Amino acid sequence: MNKMQKIGVMTSGGDSPGMNAAIRSVVRTCAYHELECIGIYRGFQGLIEGDFKSMDARSVNNIVNKGGTILKSARSKEFMTRKGRDTAFAKAKEQGLDALVVIGGDGSFTGAMIFSDENDFPVMGIPGTIDNDIYGTSSTLGYDTALNTVVDAIDKIRDTASSHNRLFFVEVMGRDVGNIALNAGVGAGAEEILIPEENLGKDRLLESLKRSRASGKSSSIVVVAEGDKTGDNVFELKDYVEANLPEYEVRVSVLGHMQRGGSPSCWDRVLASRMGVKAVESLMEGKSNYMVGIQDTKIVLCPLDQAVKGKTDIDKELIRVSDIMTT
Repeated sequence: MNKMQKIGVMTSGGDSPGMNAAIRSVVRTCAYHELECIGIYRGFQGLIEGDFKSMDARSVNNIVNKGGTILKSARSKEFMTRKGRDTAFAKAKEQGLDALVVIGGDGSFTGAMIFSDENDFPVMGIPGTIDNDIYGTSSTLGYDTALNTVVDAIDKIRDTASSHNRLFFVEVMGRDVGNIALNAGVGAGAEEILIPEENLGKDRLLESLKRSRASGKSSSIVVVAEGDKTGDNVFELKDYVEANLPEYEVRVSVLGHMQRGGSPSCWDRVLASRMGVKAVESLMEGKSNYMVGIQDTKIVLCPLDQAVKGKTDIDKELIRVSDIMTT
């Protein structure tokens, strides 16, 4: 263990359930090892402005169950400039910080990596994003909670769909990856799942809906990732189906940012706790420029550059399962 004395922690980019649990873990691991922990408000912008607060074990009481982030989050255009990063480094040294734990997604990790390289400053990343699109970890903080939120919403929408013999398009988050749509669609028993990685095509979608109708289904749920390319958008898909299958009464439900909110699941709370401990203790061991991840139930380290540049793959086996379940 090296002579590290003061570690900063921040949340950056979009919020996700489990961020508060991760903050709590970082703060309490620092307290356990008799290190000082400094909370940095509003991410890299707060680092530039010196928006700091000393945190101890009691300052993170009763936050493990809360969504969002007590440290707030922001996107900083100023930090994208060398001048902004130089100011941030000066503030970090003025505060006496020895290292930084950044909780966020790939954009936040890119900024942390550049900051570390330019200033030889130790950083450690914890993946916090509901999209589960970070290379080097099988699960990101907030992903499990978001899935549960989506499935619960779809279950409620299905009650209405069944009562009125309607077809619902349910749009979920996933601009570049379809993990939420695919897993929640299977879990909620959706009749079709549309994701960016697999272009179903409008004709196949119509054929699928026709088969569902012919098999006796009077209502259907189609889960659509926001980045799906089957139509220009979910509302255009609605119009297309109504024009070609007039027997369907079609509605659209866009779940939006509700997927990011809510109390984190047990899985996300435990994962955040494990990742926070690993982040702090890895910095104490002299490691830097890594992201903490989980693989096969084991907490691991992945180089930040790989986490940022690596490509995650959709689960092909789950796509096959989905095809069978929607038969």
